[in-house]
Amino acid sequence: MTPTLAITNATKRFGAVLALDDVSLQVNAGEILALLGDNGAGKSTLIRCISGVHRLDSGTIEVDGEQLHLSSPAVARAAGIETVYQDLALFDNLDTTANFFVGREEAGPAWLPRGLRWMRQKQMATHSTELVGRLKINLPQRGSQVGMMSGGQRQAIAVARTAAFASRVVILDEPTAALGLRESRQVLDLILRLRDEGCAVIVISHAMDHVMELADRAVVMRRGRVVGEEVPTPANRARLVSLIVGGDDE
Repeated sequence: MTPTLAITNATKRFGAVLALDDVSLQVNAGEILALLGDNGAGKSTLIRCISGVHRLDSGTIEVDGEQLHLSSPAVARAAGIETVYQDLALFDNLDTTANFFVGREEAGPAWLPRGLRWMRQKQMATHSTELVGRLKINLPQRGSQVGMMSGGQRQAIAVARTAAFASRVVILDEPTAALGLRESRQVLDLILRLRDEGCAVIVISHAMDHVMELADRAVVMRRGRVVGEEVPTPANRARLVSLIVGGDDE
């Protein structure tokens, strides 16, 4: 089976710093891959390369067997890759619908120049309501500003926005950071639904309990390299922690 996302021999330097050193990994449709590692391991650099923020110095990125040349985040999004970063990139003064479609507003009619088209507010509101219902997200009434919502609701909006436009790959950077138990539960359930809908999901997390629950596989990075891969089970938990902190080094 061709993997949905395949990274092969990825290398990235920032001056004298080797951030990625010959990294290879694969993620299949309907699979959650946990990307683990201590700070500075290269995780964020890797997802920024996959998301089109940085360009690889060497190596390849393929989606469904097709090699991509990710020159910008827009190119990555067009290829079906969506990313939720830790800062969420939400506009607090806008409501759910506006945040879903910011930068991708539905406008018409098509025969008019873009600057003269009007936004199809009702159509966008209908689409966002359908998405929220499909993903079973509990949000305040329509029209509420995102800045007035809880951390879990804001996180759910960011993930749902990603789900709305990601046709192949969803990447989440610390999706439950700074959330309470109930809010974390809401976000975890949402990630599981993304997997069930056939997306290939990559999750960066330091919360090992969440990794054990969510992930089908776990890849550990350290000093820019992949140092191990395990199925995240209670029996393998100590092994994963050892790989993360370098406890297996001689």
